[in-house]
Amino acid sequence: MWRTRLFAGLLLILLGMLAWGASVVVHDTTARWFAKDLTLRSQLAVSGARQALLTRWVPERSQDLEEVLSEISRDERIMAAVACNPDMTPLAKTPGFPEQFTCTLMGDGLLTLAGAPLTDRSVWQTSSTLPGGSVHVSAIPVFRGDRQLGFVGLIHDLSFLERRAWAMRLFLWITFGILALAAAGVTLVAVRLAWRGWSAEFRRFLEGGAPAPEFQPILRDVREFVQRLSEEREVELQGGKWTPQRLKNTLGQHLHGEKVVILANREPYIHERKPDGKVSVVHPASGLVTALEPVMRACSGVWVAHGGGSADKETTDAQGHLRVPPGEESYMVRRVWLTPEEEHGYYYGFSNEGLWPLCHIAHARPVFRNEDWKQYDAVNKRFAEAVCEEVDSDDPIVLVQDYHFAVAPRYIRERLPRATIISFWHIPFPNSERFGICPWRNELLEGMLGSSIIGFHTQSHCNNLIDGVDRFLEARIDREQNAIIQHGHRTLIRPYPISLEWPVRWVASSPSPKECRASVAAELCLPADGLIGVGVDRLDYTKGVEERLLAVESLLDRFPEYRGRFVFVQLAAPSRTVILRYRELNDSVEALAARINAKFGQGSYRPIALLRAHHEPPAVFRYYRAADVCYVSSLHDGMNLVAKEFVAARDDERGVLVLSQFTGAAKELTEALMVNPYDLEEASAALATALKMPAREQQDRLRAMRAYIAEFNVYRWAGRMLVDAARLRRKERLTGRLTGGFAEAPGSPS
Repeated sequence: MWRTRLFAGLLLILLGMLAWGASVVVHDTTARWFAKDLTLRSQLAVSGARQALLTRWVPERSQDLEEVLSEISRDERIMAAVACNPDMTPLAKTPGFPEQFTCTLMGDGLLTLAGAPLTDRSVWQTSSTLPGGSVHVSAIPVFRGDRQLGFVGLIHDLSFLERRAWAMRLFLWITFGILALAAAGVTLVAVRLAWRGWSAEFRRFLEGGAPAPEFQPILRDVREFVQRLSEEREVELQGGKWTPQRLKNTLGQHLHGEKVVILANREPYIHERKPDGKVSVVHPASGLVTALEPVMRACSGVWVAHGGGSADKETTDAQGHLRVPPGEESYMVRRVWLTPEEEHGYYYGFSNEGLWPLCHIAHARPVFRNEDWKQYDAVNKRFAEAVCEEVDSDDPIVLVQDYHFAVAPRYIRERLPRATIISFWHIPFPNSERFGICPWRNELLEGMLGSSIIGFHTQSHCNNLIDGVDRFLEARIDREQNAIIQHGHRTLIRPYPISLEWPVRWVASSPSPKECRASVAAELCLPADGLIGVGVDRLDYTKGVEERLLAVESLLDRFPEYRGRFVFVQLAAPSRTVILRYRELNDSVEALAARINAKFGQGSYRPIALLRAHHEPPAVFRYYRAADVCYVSSLHDGMNLVAKEFVAARDDERGVLVLSQFTGAAKELTEALMVNPYDLEEASAALATALKMPAREQQDRLRAMRAYIAEFNVYRWAGRMLVDAARLRRKERLTGRLTGGFAEAPGSPS
């Protein structure tokens, strides 16, 4: 009801403004009308007395002329009159004629009309104010033949005009007030009647009656809301937050313990042969792996990925299988091998020179080559076949990860029409205008629509996909349900913001923040009051590493008290150096760091510590726990888990996160210091604010962010997707799709 009252109040204000505007217009219009009326009256008064004026217009008969002027002044609205000679001296005037209206004043006014010949119909006029009120002054020439004898000046009382204007305004205000009250009353009555009807209809439905058609969308939303509430209640009854065990229970309850197959380009563990001949296990620098590996530990299943390590082949069986993690062996990895030509065209070419810059607003031109597309399509088909070989039923659950496999869902669907395929993109999805650049846009969209559910980090990326399908494909868009229907198959489009495991296992095995800080400060040769900043990224142009280092330079320029005390450590894992743009970025970042160090360095002090190497998670978390500030400066990012990793690492609730507003994480970690990474002054000011932030404020901010990540962790992310998949499977079974086959399904569930 408060909205109704607000609407009625706004309506009253609007009508009041209209009444005021109307009164102003009416007053101005009335004033113009009365001015014309007084001009006409002046002309008629002088014209009526013309003969008497002519016979008395001599100095000897000034007394008689005064009597004529007095006769003219008997008009109830003419206050006084004067007769003036052509030399602008008064000839006669009525008693009490105002002194300030001299013959000279009126004569000068008539001279302004001399651009055209004066006649006895000419009038000069003006308005003025006397102590008793407003007056109107007019001067009319008097002619004998063609000779002008002089002119007559008349003073008109305008007090009646003000009285009439105020009476008109009062009338308008009363009229509009009545209209406003009537309109507000009608609005309130209409809303109350509508509410009463809605309530009666809803009560009738609750008592068992059939719902009216207009209630169907509301009731559907209510059912979904109630179902989500019941699920949340179930979580509370089972012990609260999402955990690996909770995820296992969800899989068993909703999906009957079915095996989950993940398809991703990146494998969770890479086997590399060292120069000494020994084989080491490497954790890739990938947000995708960071998020998905804990899910696979909880759910078991198979992870299908590209085997790119130098010792990958010799550590698997003949079919490319390997149980991981080492020593725990809770799930299976299936490695797929690619030739150098396939890897160059599929991965470096179409995926990372084409799709990656297409999807990121980071000022790199996408490159599309026909041979790269052919390799991309062929490799997607090969991986889809590998997925189909790993399933143990004809209606499996498959999680297809990221832009490397945009067309794989269609190939899986062709082989397994009853599969539940969840595709998730870890990067942004571009708007339809930008996506239209790609020559194979239709093929990509049709491949993605082989999925049962397509997930993104944010709703805006979901909207971009829907708009792209609407623009480029023949499909039906259900915007109410965020679904796309093509060839009788329904694909749901959903936002699933990704997160981390909680608690992060690397934190438990890390030294204390105090120990981490002491060791890192010693390595950097920092004084006792030294300050540490950290950035963790692959060397990619979307991460804003150059802008980050420039912000540090601006900090030291603008705040010289931090020179010699502050060191920014950039952990930069080399990435995709086969591509020229990445090699140029490597060289540019190295040169920039060297220039800043030369500018501010002194003795052993260097403000930038650029560590260009792959760092295992324990090393990364050591720097997180040592840092006073972590700066995430992505120019465009889907989520960016580095921000969440820093928050998770700080169980001491110290340190400050400076976060780019162009990350998906910025929509969740709202207690971070938000910056535009392109604005170096803003970014450097945020770094300065972070470095001098009081401990209590640091604690408040980190505590809020840690509570959010603990609640919305990666198990919840996976659980939501799997529960949505289970709900979809139940609906499909009811419509006969899973029992009757995908191709024969007449429609799709709503």
